[in-house]
Amino acid sequence: MKSDVQYNLDERYVFSDKAKKNVFIVLILGIIFFAIGVAMLAFGGDHSAAHALAYGDPTGHVGEGGHGFSWVTRLKSDLWINTVFFTGITMIGVFFVAIQSAAHVGWSAALKRVPEAFGSYLPVLGVVMLAIFLWAGHDLFHWTHSYLYNETLENGQPNPQYDEIIAGKAGFLNPTFFIVTVCFIFVWFAFWFFIRKNSLAEDLEGGTERFWKIKTLSTLFIIFLAISSSIAAWMWVMSIDTHWFSTMFGWYMFASWHVSGLATITLTVLFLQDQGYLKMINENHLHDLGKFIFAFSIFWTYVWFAQFLLIYYANIPEETAYFIDRFQNDLYKKAFFLNIFLNFIFPFLGLMTRDAKRKTIILKIVCFGVLAGHWIDFYQMITPGVLKENGGFGFMEIGLLMIYIGVFVLWIGNALTKAPLVAKNHPMLQESLNHHI
Repeated sequence: MKSDVQYNLDERYVFSDKAKKNVFIVLILGIIFFAIGVAMLAFGGDHSAAHALAYGDPTGHVGEGGHGFSWVTRLKSDLWINTVFFTGITMIGVFFVAIQSAAHVGWSAALKRVPEAFGSYLPVLGVVMLAIFLWAGHDLFHWTHSYLYNETLENGQPNPQYDEIIAGKAGFLNPTFFIVTVCFIFVWFAFWFFIRKNSLAEDLEGGTERFWKIKTLSTLFIIFLAISSSIAAWMWVMSIDTHWFSTMFGWYMFASWHVSGLATITLTVLFLQDQGYLKMINENHLHDLGKFIFAFSIFWTYVWFAQFLLIYYANIPEETAYFIDRFQNDLYKKAFFLNIFLNFIFPFLGLMTRDAKRKTIILKIVCFGVLAGHWIDFYQMITPGVLKENGGFGFMEIGLLMIYIGVFVLWIGNALTKAPLVAKNHPMLQESLNHHI
């Protein structure tokens, strides 16, 4: 049944001074926390007080038998966690638009401009990721050290640091190919650019020509993403634990990205509605977003459990070492179980009922929980491999995360102002405006 309600299809988001002020407060607090964390780690402090927050040596000093990691290495690890995490969220915004277009989905037409805005942030993250790799690559990725690949020294003597396993992966694990994988981000951006260009042109021209072009571009993007996202997962994260491998890791990391991206899209829609925008988005649209988060939280859990179970019952040393490293450290072990709770139990129970998926307060709580949980998931994937037993969590991690959040919100907020919030000439807009389930 067609609705008689009239909506403003030309509305534009205005990034208000109040909203910007709130974001800058987050940024300033993040910088303060980050500075406190750096000071504590670099210059030391009250060991007992800091331990309660950091779960480890707050000075960053390594005792006898340690690996010589400093707070700078910890900073590099934190930068990599946040960059990879936010790159995934941004990419999923493009993926959401693409999958909806390729599948001829109508219900999401009224909110597509929200995830569509995410893609504009991709080149920034690509540049940041490349800069971090060039600066911190040797600390993040053990395989970048050239001495691992030579069987003998220049004097003809055997090289005691030669690693046969890593040398066997030289065709894959090399800086040139790693930079190629970072360039995937710019290819994703190129797909977004042309999808966005056609989407905005559709607003002016109407008809279905642009719709079919977007469908073609979206299909090609999905095919490319299926390959490139897995390779990126292997290079950006799995290669940190260079001897370890998992045939399911690409799917696992994409699932974590996907749920995080869905949660971010949902929170952005809810934020815009709180500001009086997107009034055509009703509880039925929110229900569908909630179902996506619910379903893919279960999918993430399935991949997580399948990967863990295969390694557990095979009990092959080169595979089990990955989880042993995480169970032997108290911080990693706590994060391991918190990961399961926030990413499966919490969203499963929180979004199980129909009514829960239609209530904004529940959606907000679950989405924040899911984002926190999957950030912890990336922390679990990256930190133990980089810092070994010397990982920690304190003011530096909290501050840096707040900085990344603040910059992300500022960028996406500005991107939303660049175009109307509703794709008013989308061929399936009426289906979206009258969506009911």
